Amino acid sequence: MKRRDFIAVLGGAAAWPLAGHAQQPERVRRVGALMPWLEKDPVAQASVKAFAQALGAFGWVEGRNIRIDYRFASGDPTLITTYAAELVGMSPDAILACTTPGLAAVRQQTRTIPIVFVIARDPVGQGFVQSLARPGGNITGFNSTDAAFKGKWLQLFKDVAPRITRVTVIFNPDINPIAASDNREIEAAAPSLGMTVTLAPVHDDLGIEEAIAAQARQPGGGLIALPDPFTAAHRDAIIAAASRHGLPLFGPSELWPKAGALMSYWYHEVDLFPPAASYIDRILKGASPADLPVQQPTKYSLVINLKTAKALGLTVPPGMLDLADEVIE
Repeated sequence: MKRRDFIAVLGGAAAWPLAGHAQQPERVRRVGALMPWLEKDPVAQASVKAFAQALGAFGWVEGRNIRIDYRFASGDPTLITTYAAELVGMSPDAILACTTPGLAAVRQQTRTIPIVFVIARDPVGQGFVQSLARPGGNITGFNSTDAAFKGKWLQLFKDVAPRITRVTVIFNPDINPIAASDNREIEAAAPSLGMTVTLAPVHDDLGIEEAIAAQARQPGGGLIALPDPFTAAHRDAIIAAASRHGLPLFGPSELWPKAGALMSYWYHEVDLFPPAASYIDRILKGASPADLPVQQPTKYSLVINLKTAKALGLTVPPGMLDLADEVIE
């Protein structure tokens, strides 16, 4: 072999490692997502879509440089616990934990993997973070409103349905650690509105039917469903029973009046997922959850189902219709 040919071959060989390095596939980051709802639930579907689209805008593409492992717990406390352990066992780079029960379950499994939560209540009071401005640990995210907000629910309910004098609150205590504080606020607001409150802890469709049937035995009854994964998973059963017994129902999100409840006043839960994706992006790029402040919703929407009101024999005051962000006719 001629000397110049040997040098050319040697030079080409020296370039092989560099070329091989350049062709290495991009590192795939892994994110776990604990969703406490039914997989087919509209909130779950819209949230997954919004989360993926927002991550895509930051350059994270499923199947290319990120893998998202979703687990849908269908409002079942046992599944929430099981799936939290399963996701942590995958050793992901970060975990998205939805609702207070989901966050609590994941936190029990890890104090090191970064966690971004959405729709979790009172994170300071629950001990998840040290403060909203400086979370201080492996957890940060976007929390929902405080319990005092539920007193406003009662006032709005009375404004739309003035004949209500008795309210039954439907919730699942096994999956809603904030129910006690919510119920205290509702009970505290009731006397000034000439109302009494009955608490109805339920665990299945039979319990839902029994609680609503009991409330319907006397006039002046109304229903409030607290926000938790169980009521979300049993939304159709609660709305159907309320309709069957002719009771006005105040639901915890706009999906409830859209499905037949009388009204709701809440933030758009899906709107929290793009900001959550921005925090996941920052964490994957090296940020610490301890330094990312917990944020709260800034916009709430009043939704009234006028068709349901008419079916119940209610005449919604014009002032309330003017205040509503959406009126379903």
